[in-house]
Amino acid sequence: MSIKQYSLLEIKKELQQLNGKQAAELVLRMARYKKENKELLAYLLFDADNEMAFADSFKQDVGLMMSQLPSLSYQAAKVLRKTLKQITKYAKFTASKQVEVELLMNFCRNYVEYVDRRTSYKPLRLILTKQLEKIKKVIAKLHEDLQFDYTREFDELLDDAVTRLPWLYKHDLML
Repeated sequence: MSIKQYSLLEIKKELQQLNGKQAAELVLRMARYKKENKELLAYLLFDADNEMAFADSFKQDVGLMMSQLPSLSYQAAKVLRKTLKQITKYAKFTASKQVEVELLMNFCRNYVEYVDRRTSYKPLRLILTKQLEKIKKVIAKLHEDLQFDYTREFDELLDDAVTRLPWLYKHDLML
């Protein structure tokens, strides 16, 4: 479920095709990160031209991971946190609030679909509520047209979650 790893030789060849200014911008952006330098550079060189296609392929990976969640609540929470860590990392790579909303809404849809609805494990429940709150904050930072579309999609997600999860209350999370 990670970005395809390219060899340094492939990255070097791609960098040689860029002019100096473009290469300098890529390297400066890459310098802000430590551990993920190679992944970020690979994203910028090979996937940045189509952010939504990148997000769609990552959403498929998230769906696959979520469909294989362990049945024990503690282990499921660990897998969900790991998935959220990757979502955060890739959203940071794209630097796009729209992609971040797409990834988080996809995560929440998968959560509603695959997580045990009867669980009383509070950390597992908090994962969803915190992500729904995060989506609200990110939607507020989008352009008005996108806000309208995503608000409607968020309300549908919230309605679905409230009907499926007896412990979730809509009035706490409304936009």
